[in-house]
Amino acid sequence: MESHEIRAWLDSHINLERRVGVPSGSPRRLSPEPLSRMERLVELLGSPQRQYPAIHITGTNGKTSVARMTTALLVGVGLSVGTDTSPYLERFNERISWNGTPIDDDDLDRILSLVADVEPLLGDRPTYFEIVNAAALEWFADIAVDVAVIEVGLGGRWDSTNVVTGQVAVVTNVEVDHVEYLGSTRPEIAEEKAGIVKTGSILVLGETDPDLSAIFRERGPARIVMRDDDFGVRVNKIALGGRVVDVYTPYAEYHDLFLPLHGAHQGDNAAVALTAAECFLGRALASEVVSAAFATVESPGRLEVVAHSPLVVIDGTKNVAGARAVRVALEEEFPNTRRTWVIGLLRQKDAREMLDALGVRSTDRVVCCRPEIPRARDPEDVAKAARAIGVPPGNIEVVDRAADAVRRAVALSDPDDQVIVAGSLYVAGPARTALVQ
Repeated sequence: MESHEIRAWLDSHINLERRVGVPSGSPRRLSPEPLSRMERLVELLGSPQRQYPAIHITGTNGKTSVARMTTALLVGVGLSVGTDTSPYLERFNERISWNGTPIDDDDLDRILSLVADVEPLLGDRPTYFEIVNAAALEWFADIAVDVAVIEVGLGGRWDSTNVVTGQVAVVTNVEVDHVEYLGSTRPEIAEEKAGIVKTGSILVLGETDPDLSAIFRERGPARIVMRDDDFGVRVNKIALGGRVVDVYTPYAEYHDLFLPLHGAHQGDNAAVALTAAECFLGRALASEVVSAAFATVESPGRLEVVAHSPLVVIDGTKNVAGARAVRVALEEEFPNTRRTWVIGLLRQKDAREMLDALGVRSTDRVVCCRPEIPRARDPEDVAKAARAIGVPPGNIEVVDRAADAVRRAVALSDPDDQVIVAGSLYVAGPARTALVQ
């Protein structure tokens, strides 16, 4: 098939991320059936996931940042590393990378064609996400990576990435999100995420709630490495362009590590990533390797400064816990100048709760937009929520497209003002594309 044909074939499949092609009234809770289909799919491809070890990452927030940091550390010690993350910010190829570089179009088309060739043998039509993950696993086998860093798409137990047996399983944290799929309580969600922990694996557990940690212990890992007991952050300070942190792991202490990322939570992510890399290797890393790796880490769309005069910060936070982290970072690291928010939310998010969590003030301006995804919330709902928290109607505008909304926000702002883009990666991506060329 030609490139446009293979992409059209991929897009013709049910896409749960975007709720494209999902029959109305279809069950929302995840179930064993999709995983069994994924198991058959990779078997038809020759079980590529068995040809290399893996680090498997789940959690409510921080997964992609941890995956990027872990990749940088392992590349820093000379390993060949395949990384599978989701969703993408601006370009599909971002999802699948080798040593931090996204797959090129030719290789992507080739591996998608391989999946298309075996699809008729499957007996059941796979989803978009299953195809993408199968393609990633196949490519990593083709290029003979030393290790794959795999980010869970949703939950863990029935996620299509769970055909991987992670030598190291990583849980960043557990908060309430995706309740329509994972359950409405933290214990229910923890049960789903614990599904990636395989018997005999090493578990790097970033969640500190003792009631939840018991759920993960029951999975029978050979070893559990706990945040605040075995690893963590001793110092986490603001620096020009990011943070400086002191981190401890089961293997070593590391001082004055510079992270070119904003938000104290990125220090926590760094501790998780460093511990995961060391547990995989079974040893400490040289301080200079850690420093060099962290200094190069990028996390686009996560409290990313993309412009100045006015300052424009883009964050793809998608839930209340992430929004609170954004609020703390803005209060700590950025000047207290007038803000214009560009906010778009998905349907399942409570607009007022998200605005409160982000710290939208009555003196701020709010430009409400529509995320570029079918399950977007009407921006008029966001405008209504902004009025409910005290933002004057004259400070609220509705601009449907995210790219147009961020341009409008910049036009409304003085050079000393701030523009903050938040609410969804499906807003952050188009906004970033509009400003970063």
